Amino acid sequence: MPAYYYLIPQLPSLSYNAPVPITSQAFIDLCKTKLSSSGISLLDLCTLDPDTRRAEGSAYAESAPASSSAFIDAWRAWERTLRLNLARYRSQKLKREGGTAEPPAHPADAAAAAKAAVAIESPLEAELFLDQARWNAIEAMQGLSYFGENAVYAYLLKLRLLERKALFKAEEGFAEYKMLYAAILDGRRG
Repeated sequence: MPAYYYLIPQLPSLSYNAPVPITSQAFIDLCKTKLSSSGISLLDLCTLDPDTRRAEGSAYAESAPASSSAFIDAWRAWERTLRLNLARYRSQKLKREGGTAEPPAHPADAAAAAKAAVAIESPLEAELFLDQARWNAIEAMQGLSYFGENAVYAYLLKLRLLERKALFKAEEGFAEYKMLYAAILDGRRG
């Protein structure tokens, strides 16, 4: 396994509570100059969706095909477990029957995060909670591998989480704008 002693140290540090310091695309472009061709192809699997190739309507019924990276396979299994458990708990909350594949119980932290998120009333707060759980899972999966491929894949996943989180703020601001604009229009009509 190659080490990336020159790539990793030059990257800005990431924190869940900080803004995105570099775009995921800029990071991928940088990686293309440092990673092997197989490492570059694995970057395509570093997504927040565990299996983008699934058939329409399959709803994660089957695990994503194995890759050549134990880290990516662990991430995809974790995210699949989270999503299937979310679907189950949301269905239970809405008193709907069936419709989803049987969710795995492991990784247990993914199943527990799903259960806890469904109990959160605010959809935005629930999504932020889930993204924090994802962040924690990525860090745990990366372990002490600071200069290997796992660190590269973890960094990309974290960037994607930060980009997703930034979109929530933009959507929150747009929602507030629409509310204020509606209030202004109502004031003019009154």
